[in-house]
Amino acid sequence: MESTRTLRCKAPLRLSFAGGGTDVSPYPEERGGAVLNCTVNKYAYATLVPKNGGGGTTVHSLDYNLSVDYQKSADLIYTGELDLVTAALRTLEKDPGVAGRLGGLEIFLHSDAPVGSGLGGSSTLAVALTGVLQRYLGMPWTSYELAELAYRIEREELGKMGGRQDQYAATFGGFNFMEFGKNGTVVNPLKISRETLNELEYRLLLCYTGTGHYSDDLIKNQQGNYRGRRKDTVEALDATKDLAIEMKNNLLRGNIDEMGRLLHQGWELKKKFTEGISNPLIDSLYARAREAGALGGKLTGAGGGGYLLLFADFSRRNKIAEVVEKAGGHVVDFSFEMNGVQSWQVRT
Repeated sequence: MESTRTLRCKAPLRLSFAGGGTDVSPYPEERGGAVLNCTVNKYAYATLVPKNGGGGTTVHSLDYNLSVDYQKSADLIYTGELDLVTAALRTLEKDPGVAGRLGGLEIFLHSDAPVGSGLGGSSTLAVALTGVLQRYLGMPWTSYELAELAYRIEREELGKMGGRQDQYAATFGGFNFMEFGKNGTVVNPLKISRETLNELEYRLLLCYTGTGHYSDDLIKNQQGNYRGRRKDTVEALDATKDLAIEMKNNLLRGNIDEMGRLLHQGWELKKKFTEGISNPLIDSLYARAREAGALGGKLTGAGGGGYLLLFADFSRRNKIAEVVEKAGGHVVDFSFEMNGVQSWQVRT
């Protein structure tokens, strides 16, 4: 177990370019899913401070100014406040290698992403929390095991709807082409030239729409449509998977200009997954951006709100940003992050 000094962990948030939705069960187990994504320099943080002689675990959310105290296993109940932490502690208490070893802890949580951002915020926080506990406990989990543990905490124990790409992106970091199937997940890191990355970073605009999204209902409806074999949903998911492969191949070849067309094509497909993916506000914002010179774009999460990712004609980049801001959006600076989850001891 790590020494009693303060430990900190950060995990990067992600942008999903193509294939999102094909990582949501049962589609990947039945037809195989594929996602192209990358991580950016926005993070979720977890800080762990062992208590001196005290028992129980106290968790503080710096974003919501909330604190929850768990003195014993019976306190690990879902109350609607910091339930993700409750789910993590409940899951770890079932692990024979962890049970009884947590001791007295104080944990502080913080995220750069607002609720409903579409950047995988809750999953990334689950990875950061799991990562700092791994460092404290000295557990020999691989990156795949850490990502899968974070997935189980959020999707199985807590019951929050969603796919697998967020946990794996936050754990591995960088640009990845991920394949999801009945036998598990394979993460393929992409070796993209620095020139291509620089150009792509310059051409992309990340715009907060001003409204959050709550993905559970959208994903539940998508799953229902797929299980019911609704023709347009199944065909759109299949086409989205093919699009992720095409986009990955173009990126590796440095064909940046194709990104705008493919992002637009993917957005049109995504809206066929289920109702509510878009709304009049988002449609209007996207239409104005396109008129100003955006070649394509998409919402970064399940839909309904959050961040809009736009691919710009380089000569119209400033004009697009101006139009988005006037329409009520907010352009956010970002850069690509090539590292995944990282933990360290705080020197004081």
